[in-house]
Amino acid sequence: MAHRPGRAAVFVPLLCSLILAPLATVRTETLGVFAIRNVAVDATAETAAAARGEALAAGQRQALARLFNRLALRSAMERLPVLDDAEVTELVQDFEVQEEKTSPVRYLATLTIRFKPDDVRALLRGAGVPFAETLSKPVLVLPVYRAAGTYILWDDPNPWREAWANLPPRDALVPLIVPLGDLADIADISAEQAVKSGNARLRVIAARYGAADTLVAVASLGLDPVNQRPTLHVSVTRFGTNAGERTTVESYIGDSMETLGQLMASAAEAVATEVEELWKRDNLLRFDREDRLAAVVPLTGLSDWLEVRRRLAGVAFVQRSELVYLSRREARVVLRYIGDETQLRLALAQSDLTLIRDPTSWFLRLGDRGGEEAAQTPPVNE
Repeated sequence: MAHRPGRAAVFVPLLCSLILAPLATVRTETLGVFAIRNVAVDATAETAAAARGEALAAGQRQALARLFNRLALRSAMERLPVLDDAEVTELVQDFEVQEEKTSPVRYLATLTIRFKPDDVRALLRGAGVPFAETLSKPVLVLPVYRAAGTYILWDDPNPWREAWANLPPRDALVPLIVPLGDLADIADISAEQAVKSGNARLRVIAARYGAADTLVAVASLGLDPVNQRPTLHVSVTRFGTNAGERTTVESYIGDSMETLGQLMASAAEAVATEVEELWKRDNLLRFDREDRLAAVVPLTGLSDWLEVRRRLAGVAFVQRSELVYLSRREARVVLRYIGDETQLRLALAQSDLTLIRDPTSWFLRLGDRGGEEAAQTPPVNE
């Protein structure tokens, strides 16, 4: 009687293909970090073709500068080399045109420009510029203004919330969300509840906005005793599963010609920038430190493994993922990564992968809320 292959015979070739396929071939999620959108260009020249060429060259330079601001520590930006147009073009992977208008002598367009990840990394490393490329989950900002001993969040006027709401779009690794201040927000949390450390209402409103962490920024206006200028005192605390609880305090002194609105706008910009810099410092890629970690991945089916594998491909700290065993109930992998375990766990959490340890083994779990375990260990600071 001829042998009829059962399910196991079908499973073996599929398992082999999953083992042999290299991780690098599916590393596509990182391209989003290296894509700069809404690049506006406008050039005039003797011909439309010449204007288009000038506009594209200017757009590529603008996009690369924005990419460097996204990835690199600001304190090291002066180390970046000065590149000519040809060198910038070599870093470009491709571009898309969203809007385009031309005349015989003018070219206007809005572009999305994607850069080659490996080439950009090599340039930054060669220049000795520390950088990060881990994209944070969204962070919800609650701008609380303290006036006359009263906390104000949703009530008007709240010039501090207005300053945050009017911040221009950012290219940062940390997406910041400012709530609308509608009835649902008012029902979720009050100003007094927002400033209480660890209040459960913070998690409620953050979840409704799809945010992992909450940034409570409390501002109060005072007067600098030395020069009698208006001074904004700001206390910022980040709550959540991914970064633990961290508080910073800063004062921003206004210029004699500056309005209150301008002072608050510049302070909000400074706070947002500092949040981004702290995130980059926590997630700096440390290529001089490599390690490996064996983990068990619980599965409910092969589709779970494919999803875990896809998410791993987007984690910058994971240089290679080696599958050593696969069944329908679990996979066993060896992660070769750079940096330390805390950074790895935080980075995995951004892709909804939770890395936890029991007395004998590491477990890598697929879920919607990666990072709860990562919060148990404070993030790394430079």
